[in-house]
Amino acid sequence: MFQDLINLFYPNICQICDAELYKNQNILCTNCVNELPITNFHLDNENPVKKVFYGRVPIENATSLLVFKKKSSVQKLIHRLKYRGHQEIGSYLGAWTGAELAKTNSYEGIDLVIPVPLHKKKLRSRGFNQVEEFGKEIAAALNIDYVDDVLLKTSFSKTQTLKTRLARWGNIEESFVLFNSEKIKNKHILLVDDLITTGATLEACAEILLEGENVKISIATMAFTA
Repeated sequence: MFQDLINLFYPNICQICDAELYKNQNILCTNCVNELPITNFHLDNENPVKKVFYGRVPIENATSLLVFKKKSSVQKLIHRLKYRGHQEIGSYLGAWTGAELAKTNSYEGIDLVIPVPLHKKKLRSRGFNQVEEFGKEIAAALNIDYVDDVLLKTSFSKTQTLKTRLARWGNIEESFVLFNSEKIKNKHILLVDDLITTGATLEACAEILLEGENVKISIATMAFTA
């Protein structure tokens, strides 16, 4: 009864269409879940996400849960996560992604999940790393560790949302450094982020992590820009 009273004044709504959710629904209503553009890239080793990194940085596997397009439901989800603080969206997408990866042989050998970090200024401003809950849920699903003190961002840049792809690319140089490298020695790392556009940020992070001894990298993100 108490929960029903809470829901009356603070209804649990779908994070895409704003419809009130039923008791057995969480974050998204059934209709919106069914309409999401799921990639199933984790089932195809030669998928578009992995091809982004061909000839640039060695990647074992790469996948994204959803396809991102402007003015789409996926954009609304990620914007609500990043700019309105709905971290439960990251948890939801992470649990979903983790459950999918746990079914595939390609991701059996992952040892650690590491998020693309935010600079400390942006972290203070936003209050959270939008990839944190996503990564933690994937780690939980794969029964491995989530580590966020190995890869650090050292340069601050304003949001890249409105920048062109070329401008984003030029803004990544020398942004990341490696700490506590002993934690990743002989490890297969799953590097996680919210969105792949050019792949420049993930490439820069992967290059730094590959400075560790006998390190392998795979990638998983919430969405991939079509």
